[in-house]
Amino acid sequence: MKRDLYFSKPLINAAGSLGFAPDPRHGVSLDSFGAFVTNPLSLRPRLPTPHPSVVEFPGGFLMHTGLPNPGFHAALKKYSAKWNRAGLPIIIHLMADRPEESQRMVRELEHVENVMAAQLGFAPLLSDDIILMNLKMCLGEVPLIFALPHEQVLTLGHQLIAGGASAISIASPRGALHDKAGNLVTGRMYGQSLFPRSLDIVRSAVMSGIPIIGSGGVWSQVDAESILKAGAIAVETDAQLWVPKEAEISS
Repeated sequence: MKRDLYFSKPLINAAGSLGFAPDPRHGVSLDSFGAFVTNPLSLRPRLPTPHPSVVEFPGGFLMHTGLPNPGFHAALKKYSAKWNRAGLPIIIHLMADRPEESQRMVRELEHVENVMAAQLGFAPLLSDDIILMNLKMCLGEVPLIFALPHEQVLTLGHQLIAGGASAISIASPRGALHDKAGNLVTGRMYGQSLFPRSLDIVRSAVMSGIPIIGSGGVWSQVDAESILKAGAIAVETDAQLWVPKEAEISS
């Protein structure tokens, strides 16, 4: 029987912002959060990119890490007890580029305590057909959230929701910049300058009847309230969680 996706509080962290399990050592209070989203997990372990980079631009920064992680099964061994003891539900973010691997991971999550949902993220330029195949193969007890890039939220979101997905979330947009050494760096973009575009995507998705989790450039309580006022079912914050405590969002 499929579980319902319900947020007791609408604020959550974005994947990649707070590690693989809630940890008070991060210095971030989760009292105002409705769920904790893990760092991205792949079926097999991934090492960091040989050349991790952070390149600033006006209003934000671009980051390239390679999405390092211990692999799905190692993460289950290390973190499942922490997920079960956490004071809020856990959303497991999975790298879902290969549907057969996604299916294997989601099926195992059906037996892990306190897992609220699986959030499926995808490599850049992955075809609609592969994303839809993930939906077909992963449907089951665990609610599925599809993290899509801006351009696919509206073009693909309806099909995913009609097919049984519980919600769509907005993946961090990608870009490219030259670093100080002149090397071209590609990666995910973060920062306050992304907010107007994110709010517009949320507005359009809600008008189209897509249950949407808003994210991208959410930096203040006013930003979060704007996303929710536009009709989002929840709102993710990411890089804002890395700034000093006085800038944190609170409920």
